[in-house]
Amino acid sequence: MSEPRLIETRIPRDPEGVVLVFHGGASRKGNAMVSPTQLSVLRMKPVARRIARAGRGRLAVLRLLNSVRGWGTDVTPLDDAAWALEQVRTRFGGLPTGLVGHSLGGRAALLAGDQSDVRSVVALNPWVYPTDTVDLAGRHVLFVHGMRDRVADPARAAAVARRLARTADVGFIEVPGGKHAMLRGGSFFERAAADFTAASLLGEPSPDRALPAVGQVLRGERWVTA
Repeated sequence: MSEPRLIETRIPRDPEGVVLVFHGGASRKGNAMVSPTQLSVLRMKPVARRIARAGRGRLAVLRLLNSVRGWGTDVTPLDDAAWALEQVRTRFGGLPTGLVGHSLGGRAALLAGDQSDVRSVVALNPWVYPTDTVDLAGRHVLFVHGMRDRVADPARAAAVARRLARTADVGFIEVPGGKHAMLRGGSFFERAAADFTAASLLGEPSPDRALPAVGQVLRGERWVTA
């Protein structure tokens, strides 16, 4: 097992908020190491870059490299997320923080969303258990799920979204034809994460300037089809 790492995408001189980006990636028999070049890690680089652009120099954006692949029993992506949040808190002094994760990283983002500095959570094709629950009161939460995802069941994500919506501001965008890896139509997932995170932390873009489906969520619609 290696140590978790934070990789900088953009660090402005005086950021107004911080965004942590979490990758997915299932465990591999005989190989628990996380590589910076594995596809699940690389897939989050354009997501992080898009968030940095949406932040217009006002958001610090960092990617977390987990200590192990998958969701183990001794250490999990949630443990790594807690470590990353503590690092951010120490470095940036408790700035409003957004979490964005894909697959298992989406689950980690949701379950870590109750940390004190977190204001926004985006879960992209999250791999979740139907029983996952956490109190995200006061947070803005967005699920973006491809309806042809055969790895992370959209129905499970929908069940979790409905449960979280009892206490939190939760939106769910269904992406017809979207698959787990976010390759086909990947720019939609990237921009949805970026627009929602920037709007939640900075108030920009406005609903009228955001991606239409995100704009609908920002206006108060809870279940949207892209």
